[in-house]
Amino acid sequence: MAVVSMKELLEAGVHFGHSKSRWNPKMAPYLYGVKNGIHIIDLNKTLVLLEEAYNFVSDMVAQGAEIVFVGTKRQAKEIIREEAQRCGAYYVNERWVGGLLTNFQTVRRSIQKLTKLERMEEEGIFEVLPKKEVRRLRRQMEKLRKLYGGIREMTKLPDIIWVVDTVRESIAVQEARKLGIPVVAIADSNCDPDVIDYIVPGNDDAIKSIKLLTSKVADAVIEGRNRRESAEEEAPKRERRIITVEEHEKELFEKAVEMSEKYEELDKDTVDYE
Repeated sequence: MAVVSMKELLEAGVHFGHSKSRWNPKMAPYLYGVKNGIHIIDLNKTLVLLEEAYNFVSDMVAQGAEIVFVGTKRQAKEIIREEAQRCGAYYVNERWVGGLLTNFQTVRRSIQKLTKLERMEEEGIFEVLPKKEVRRLRRQMEKLRKLYGGIREMTKLPDIIWVVDTVRESIAVQEARKLGIPVVAIADSNCDPDVIDYIVPGNDDAIKSIKLLTSKVADAVIEGRNRRESAEEEAPKRERRIITVEEHEKELFEKAVEMSEKYEELDKDTVDYE
């Protein structure tokens, strides 16, 4: 059974890209065409590539890998937190602190400082300190919780990162690539696919789209953990079927684009992608 159906992708608006003026020409292979100046992402490609990304994450987690979910834009924050917590992954949904990966030991010291402040509060030390000092320490504690709450239990570098909006999270992507950490990410029409190891062409702005795609990656993590727990030895890879898009799903996509109220005319033959 496929990871996702064409109907689910369409209902979530995964095919809606950015305006033609904001596109990245490198995304041409993953685009279906332009309508009213808006790029439409080719969901036939998304179906196949999402399955590949799902299998990669599941296999890696089954072998002991850890993953970090990254998404700090307003639309993604809650989704990233909820889905990461659902599958037991680490996450960053506020601000990506520069050096979070490349200077990880410094980040660990900040997390240890947070733990120390919380212990001071629990032990009643705040009660004997001046009120002004307590206010300062509480502000510091809340800031650290906000920045590092989703990774405070992470004691080593992750093996994979899942990214929503690689343009916004460019520093996270750069750090991961520098350290050889695979990047799995949504690739909207304005993204550079060259910086992504496992591309999932799709809308990285709409809440429904972010939710659908992130939930599938979370499902992959859960599946991988279950496989890891069921085999204490090296987790075997599950059987893979050849990933193809059924004709009826291709027709559903084309029909949906034709009937879309948002796009009146499709121009997929005269677009200059070069």
